[in-house]
Amino acid sequence: MALPDGYTAVGRGSDEVGRIEPDGTVTMPGEPAPLGNVVLVSLGILGGVYALFTIGWIIGGLRLEGTAQFLVSPVGYRFAFWLAVIAPALWFATVYLLTRLSKPWLRLVWLIGGLALLVPWPFVMIGAVGQ
Repeated sequence: MALPDGYTAVGRGSDEVGRIEPDGTVTMPGEPAPLGNVVLVSLGILGGVYALFTIGWIIGGLRLEGTAQFLVSPVGYRFAFWLAVIAPALWFATVYLLTRLSKPWLRLVWLIGGLALLVPWPFVMIGAVGQ
């Protein structure tokens, strides 16, 4: 059961009555509101950038592998390399899951903050070809 705008359910069971949104969709209590088009497109763009960051970490990390063996053990480098490769996908999934019931702008703020945190610096500094 759902009510349109302007109507309020009272009495027993009123907390289980949903709302009819202006676009015709029905939102039940405790269910997050559907995301708008702008938020969906923004999530798609940010997801694509996170995928590019993963590729950047792979390329940049492989370019540094020979040089890094002089500084750290190969086992330590491999562990750090794979941790850096999965970090963008892990950040995106964590933010997406933990902000399901939050406002959409908060999800976008956390995702944009992750972009600043997870820049693939080996790729940015050396590039795919090197110097």
